[in-house]
Amino acid sequence: MSTPERRKPFPFDLFEPKWQHAWLDRATFHVPNPGDPAFDPSRPKFYVLDMFPYPSGAGLHVGHPEGYTATDIIGRAKKRQGFNVLHPMGWDAFGLPAEQYAIKTGQHPRVTIAANVAHFKGQLQRIGFGYDWQREVNTTDPGYYRWTQWIFLQLYHSWFNPETGKAEPIATYPGTDPDSVRLAYVSEAPVNWCPALGTVLANEEVIDGKSEVGGHPVERRPLRQWMLRITAYAQRLIDELDGLDWPESIKLHQRNWIGRSEGAEVHFAIAGSSEQGAWGQSPSPAESPCSPPPAPCSITVFTTRPDTLYGATYMVLAPEHRLVDTLVTDEQLTAVEEYREKTARKSDLERTELAKDKTGVWTGAFAINPVNDQKIPIWIADYVLLGYGTGAIMAVPAHDERDWEFARKFALPIRAVVSPTPSLGLGGGSSPCEAEPLECFVGEGYAIHSGPLDGLPTAAAKEEILMLLEQRGLGERTINYKLRDWLFSRQRYWGEPFPIVWEGGRHHAIPESELPLIPPDLEDFKPTGTAEPPLAKATDWLRYHRVHHERGEPKASAFPLPSLSAIEGAEPAHGLATRETNTMPQWAGSCWYYLRYLDAQNPERFVGTDAERYWMGGGKPGGVDLYVGGTEHAVLHLLYARFWHKVLFDLGHVSTPEPFQRLVNQGLILGEDGQKMSKSRGNVVNPDDVIQQYGADALRCYEMFMGPLEQTKPWSMTGVEGIYRFLARVWRLVMEENQAGEWVVSAGVQDVPADKALLKVVHATTKKVTEDIEALAFNTALAQMMICCNALTAANPRPLSAVRTLLHVLNPFAPHLTEELWDRLGGEGLLADTPWPAYDPALLIEDEVEMPVQVNGKMRDKIVVPKDAPMADIEIAAQAAPNVLPHLEGKTIKKIVVVPGRLVNIVVG
Repeated sequence: MSTPERRKPFPFDLFEPKWQHAWLDRATFHVPNPGDPAFDPSRPKFYVLDMFPYPSGAGLHVGHPEGYTATDIIGRAKKRQGFNVLHPMGWDAFGLPAEQYAIKTGQHPRVTIAANVAHFKGQLQRIGFGYDWQREVNTTDPGYYRWTQWIFLQLYHSWFNPETGKAEPIATYPGTDPDSVRLAYVSEAPVNWCPALGTVLANEEVIDGKSEVGGHPVERRPLRQWMLRITAYAQRLIDELDGLDWPESIKLHQRNWIGRSEGAEVHFAIAGSSEQGAWGQSPSPAESPCSPPPAPCSITVFTTRPDTLYGATYMVLAPEHRLVDTLVTDEQLTAVEEYREKTARKSDLERTELAKDKTGVWTGAFAINPVNDQKIPIWIADYVLLGYGTGAIMAVPAHDERDWEFARKFALPIRAVVSPTPSLGLGGGSSPCEAEPLECFVGEGYAIHSGPLDGLPTAAAKEEILMLLEQRGLGERTINYKLRDWLFSRQRYWGEPFPIVWEGGRHHAIPESELPLIPPDLEDFKPTGTAEPPLAKATDWLRYHRVHHERGEPKASAFPLPSLSAIEGAEPAHGLATRETNTMPQWAGSCWYYLRYLDAQNPERFVGTDAERYWMGGGKPGGVDLYVGGTEHAVLHLLYARFWHKVLFDLGHVSTPEPFQRLVNQGLILGEDGQKMSKSRGNVVNPDDVIQQYGADALRCYEMFMGPLEQTKPWSMTGVEGIYRFLARVWRLVMEENQAGEWVVSAGVQDVPADKALLKVVHATTKKVTEDIEALAFNTALAQMMICCNALTAANPRPLSAVRTLLHVLNPFAPHLTEELWDRLGGEGLLADTPWPAYDPALLIEDEVEMPVQVNGKMRDKIVVPKDAPMADIEIAAQAAPNVLPHLEGKTIKKIVVVPGRLVNIVVG
């Protein structure tokens, strides 16, 4: 009932909760799996996926539902078009924020996350999203992370066979040291260590040398870490992008992140070692290769431009390079140590920022350029990273901008060895230029001052120098990748424990029957103050015990296992085994969640074979038909998920080589001030507030009407009001208030046929909305429905069939309003379950044309005639037009000019 106090143009606050409960109660959007009683194998599948959220305490802001609304629209439409639609939702719930909240409040992260999930889920349901909630997953559920741990064990028990180009069980490795090739391995790696947070941070979690969470100082330090050998898949991760329907910009991001480079590794002898000598002159047999030990003999660099070797005038090592300690002279030791300490406080992003001022320190040592036997100084500088190439570069300042800036700053030699034209500077042999170049030339050209390379174009010079290097043992051609192995450890409590135990300095996997490995319930979540993770505090849990399973539930036995002889044939060792105390990063659970959705309740497998083959099938490389999410995950999440999927594919656990076939990135929604929404700016808009005032359908439709899905757009409450008025007009197409103030079906809606003009608008709307949903062009679909609504408003009476068609196509956008009106009009069942309307192409054919009629060149009227009307009929119709007749009276028609389809001009005198 409408009351004066409500002042709402339609009662959305009454019918929206009603239909949300109806969809949940009837499980409207649940889809069965193959083998389930209600499964219909005749329907094609459509798997539409959202990037699942981290359930923060703040809940959603209006930027979050944009992508979710898009997937909901296409999922609802596909369901009604005859597809089995899988549209699930879950929670990426491990991670640092909940742990930091636990440290501040003492509340267990499990309690915090449960409350946050309930809040998020309530918000999503209030917006009316058609998720299959029976497939809901939570990465912190032991029934979920049991399989995350299981997948880790698949990596641990596998290696990448370069001959077959795929992962294989470690048992097939022919070598004697399987730990050296495992896809999951242990390494001491330089990491971003935050003492205040007590954990390692990923590069993207460090901003300006401080932690993203809390703004604490971050330093670089070496720690024992679990690593995943993603680099083994570098080439496949590049090559297999080609078969995916992704934006080219995202593919380019991934290719650049992987960073494939073809070039050479070149060995520079250290001055004073017995290996020095131009063009591979070997030391005499009596000489020790390196004297005195353990001084290094040479430094290996990777270069994509070996043709510029003659222009290398100094070398640069990453400050963390292992050779720095042995190379640095006493005179330079203090300066080097101070510089290394400063570098440790910088992130990789800060170090490689092109615009930053170049810094560095000379080690006091020299290397020998192998092609001309010249001594060149060895520096350290933070723009060289240990993780790329060999952690050392040959600096050719004449042909590299970073080297140029560095050389100019520190007055180091600059020698041009490439000319843009073949006529300059040839014939110089290996002799240096007389004068330094005036600018840096980074392109390809012709070799100069380069001995046997002189005059050769760059491509030929590369081949020539590579041949000479390989012949003389000074280098070899190689392919390098910027991609580094995935650092997979975190020193946190709130993460998946590793299913690994240690004994006698060796690591071993626990049996799969002991999964899930559940973390202990700690009361103190604070960092230990050392590199030891919080799990080290759980002394009882730390001691490894054999575990028995009863009905799938883990149960600790009463006796400790003093050795691991039963695990992987390990030899008994003295002392008790202890568990790994690092935990997995938040990325772990998000690497495979799309697979668990397929069979979320399966207690026997991470996903059932039939379910995986059906939902991930379709004959394309990727199984997910549409994946929508933000560009912030353009590289890391997508790369990590692709890597895990490929390993599972190689091992026969999944049926497709790629996870996501089509990817769409929605744009940001900015605050009304045009800035990114944030609490600090005070421009965050809560969707609950919008729903309270305008309803969920208005929120949904406005998010889609703002502009193309991929664009960044500012929020506008005025825009919401405009959409709200449109929905009110749709409501009043069907409903009117009686004298008692009650909403009743309008007498203007009658079961009468629509005229030809209205039919054309209705069928044109059906066609455009159908096509626009497929193209994710939701804003133009809504614009067309507004045109249709206007045409229906002008009709008197309003044909029932035409009104129902508008409700059909508007339903995915405004499901609550359309369900209510469908029900009020006597529609059978839920509108969400009805077939999608078809359009008649014949009704869209333009069979008539409107033509202006002029008299002596002045427009007097318009006529509508068939497109193929004979000329004589057009002339008769023009003369009979009501507003033309007065201008013909008493006059003689001298001529009638007809421009077919354009105009008629009657000449009178």
